Amino acid sequence: MIDLLLLKKHTSIAKVVNGEFQTMLPEGLPLFLQRTGDLETWLCSRAIDNHRTNARLLKKALRLPSRDDLTAVLSVNAATITDNYWVKPLDDTTTGYTDVRFYDNRFDNLALTGDVNSFHQAPSRTPELTNTGSFEKCWRLYDGQWWMVKAGKPEELFSELLIYRIGKLLGFPMAEYEPEGAFIKSHDFTQGASVDLELAVGIIGDTTDYIEIYDALKPYGEHITDAYLQMCYLDALVLNMDRHEHNFGVLRDSDTGEVLSLAPFFDHNIALVSRNYPQIVKDALIGDFAELVRYAKKPLRIRTIATGELQKLVRGVPWTPPVRDGISDPKAFVVQYLIKRQAQIRELCRETICFQTRTPIERDER
Repeated sequence: MIDLLLLKKHTSIAKVVNGEFQTMLPEGLPLFLQRTGDLETWLCSRAIDNHRTNARLLKKALRLPSRDDLTAVLSVNAATITDNYWVKPLDDTTTGYTDVRFYDNRFDNLALTGDVNSFHQAPSRTPELTNTGSFEKCWRLYDGQWWMVKAGKPEELFSELLIYRIGKLLGFPMAEYEPEGAFIKSHDFTQGASVDLELAVGIIGDTTDYIEIYDALKPYGEHITDAYLQMCYLDALVLNMDRHEHNFGVLRDSDTGEVLSLAPFFDHNIALVSRNYPQIVKDALIGDFAELVRYAKKPLRIRTIATGELQKLVRGVPWTPPVRDGISDPKAFVVQYLIKRQAQIRELCRETICFQTRTPIERDER
């Protein structure tokens, strides 16, 4: 790797000289680098997933000399929409923070749909090269605000949007989702990197053990672990099989580096009925969550969702999952399945969770 300077906004925080990583401002480092000091791995983790078909088309359209992750991120100074970190060659005295930020995106259609009409555009800086994840997606500006637009099958889009609305009803901090034609879009909850999103891998490594993660989050405050318990409850309720170190995280103050909160909950498209119509209600997700709340010994208060409320939420989702697996009415199945899972969690956690008919905020608003 070439000699590089790592910056946060306008401030130099670390550098690589002759392959040696040297810290200049330790408290300003990304959490991953505070834990590992491995700059190259951190850089590559910011790259678009090369397994995505449209990622390969994008790299070809941008005339990148190589398709590897490091080449991709360095071509845009490793800048992203959701934080203020970036790099430049150590001998570069011209490039500044305002030069590396993204103000438009001419390759959104190519990244999202593989649009042939975008393929022959002249190369330009695009946030797509640091838009991670395995689904075809893009960053798109709406009235000056960045939104992530994501493709998916009807059952994936249905699950994502419904789970967002369930989480919102429960009073949990949720990333905002809306339908966008044949796609779904999610608002940039960092508000243009007014705070920094740091993925959980920086704190927990690659562990998936709930209790290990809970303990790793403890030093950042009770408000962080409380939100983590809420996220795990939601995952258990909606059968989110794909929670991992790259799809949740924390928000940090972009100036001081202070960890402010758990990031709003996002990425629920491999959950609920996204893969099939699940028949088993008591499963490992519910069991693991019950074990976690017993370990945490926290008075957790969770809102109970009534059948009628779920029916209203499900009817309001514009996509309908396909009829299959002998299920003639998919939306009715979803309602009953969620009610059964809620009841199962209540049974296993009756001594550790206080279930309420409404959240305190809802009661105050009556």
